[in-house]
Amino acid sequence: MTQNNSNQPIYIMPEGYQRTLGREAQKNNILAAKIVAETVRTTLGPRGMDKMLVDSMGDVIVTNDGVTILREMQIEHPAAKMLVEVAKTQEEEVGDGTTTAVVLAGELLKNAEGLIEKNVHPTIISKGYNLAAEKAQEILNNISEDISTDDESVLKKIAMTAMTGKGAESSKELLSTLIVKAILQIANGSNEVSSNDIKIEKKVGSGIEDSELISGLVIEKERVNSAMPQKVTDAKVLLLDTPIEIKGTETDAKIQITSPDQMDAFLKQEETMIKKMTDKIKESGATVVFCQKGIDDLAQYYLAKHGIYATRRVKKSDMEMLARATGTTVVTNIDTINSELLGNAGLIEEVKVGDEEMTYVRECKNPKAVTILVRGGTEHVVAEVERAVDDAIGDVISAIKVGKAVGGAGSPEIELAKHLRDYANTLSGREQLAVMAFAESMEIIPRTLAENAGLDPIDILTSLKASHDKNEKFAGVDVFTGNVIDSWKAGIIEPLKIKTQAVKSASEVAELILRIDDVIASSPSAGGPGPGPMPGMGM
Repeated sequence: MTQNNSNQPIYIMPEGYQRTLGREAQKNNILAAKIVAETVRTTLGPRGMDKMLVDSMGDVIVTNDGVTILREMQIEHPAAKMLVEVAKTQEEEVGDGTTTAVVLAGELLKNAEGLIEKNVHPTIISKGYNLAAEKAQEILNNISEDISTDDESVLKKIAMTAMTGKGAESSKELLSTLIVKAILQIANGSNEVSSNDIKIEKKVGSGIEDSELISGLVIEKERVNSAMPQKVTDAKVLLLDTPIEIKGTETDAKIQITSPDQMDAFLKQEETMIKKMTDKIKESGATVVFCQKGIDDLAQYYLAKHGIYATRRVKKSDMEMLARATGTTVVTNIDTINSELLGNAGLIEEVKVGDEEMTYVRECKNPKAVTILVRGGTEHVVAEVERAVDDAIGDVISAIKVGKAVGGAGSPEIELAKHLRDYANTLSGREQLAVMAFAESMEIIPRTLAENAGLDPIDILTSLKASHDKNEKFAGVDVFTGNVIDSWKAGIIEPLKIKTQAVKSASEVAELILRIDDVIASSPSAGGPGPGPMPGMGM
């Protein structure tokens, strides 16, 4: 809305729109982002606490996984949503470090607010943050250590670091061994690994320590006929993406039968066609069939008679993983089946897990897909262990792909802050203030680790800075004793990409939010979906 010279108001937006301008818009956006960061901040580190999230249906999630918390919180404020996107990006790119990224973004905005109060223009702050973020990438690369797939003990330490402070911590030794073994199996000496090749199957019952690695796949399917063998050794595996039954016609068709003899001939013809299909499978030498579509009752009978193990309605994703695990391809036409299209598995069996029958595909030679079966006493425990294992897999794969890692325990952030302060002193103009603010923001990670452990953050930061001034680049905080330790030697190791991605995402979102000085929001009554109440934050 504006006014003309005759003081007559002119409306340029429909009724119900809200507009927040200038300093107030910046203040609201920064406040919303800070609240999101504060919400997840208490979950950071080995001594971090968990959040209990209850949805409208009464379903409960207990977790300290940053991205899970933010996804479940149903955040409405547009600026706060941007921080949720930071967590999602971190999860997609690395698989871990979501809380770190969000906490850094919140602190960057908090320190920027202090500069805005001193009349430093947001564009200047944004430019300074951009310079600092670029320099931070360079510094992190310089302080990192090279690692490879041969460094099995280092990879295990990376996995254990990822699981420390999460639901899986009590069995992190066992789980980290399973994770590294799984990744090295599918990597087979190369650094081209994908987390999609590792299936995490969770089952309630037993304890976390009964989790296991299967060199193959676990599928939530049982054999289709109890007359089929329950266990097949040296299995020849056939993967079918076509039904073992008579297909219906694609167009409407009528079959007129005028006598019982014709009916009998029709049924016999159908039976002959199904028998021909099963004979073709038998002739190929297949002993196990995984079918993505249906298997006719009569086909089940013939397959059982031939001693073939079969499952039906297997998910497409499982079929693709089975192909990679058994070293074969999915067949789409039964007529083309031959022995060359069969995969191999040392053992395939039906196993009762809890109250469900499952098919285990074990002992595959050089599998390109494997399964980690996660066990736990309750649904909530198993779900949190699965999230921890997923994070650890992401960490180890990131470390292998980039080939670099850094010490943890807050050490890279202190080292980063130290070098950024030196860099700030080489700059002139107000950007120097922004780079200094960026450097100070990095210290929020060790500060939070100390606070969550009940330690004095000022004492810890002072001790850490003193150690880093003596060129101890991996000096970090032991949250259990409060002492300064060499995090690398203590086995607290993280992939470099966690840090580079967190700094990159956090600085980008901070710069984006700082440049907003006008928020125009429609309310639901004005015909738009509306971002919720602007001054506060809807959750």
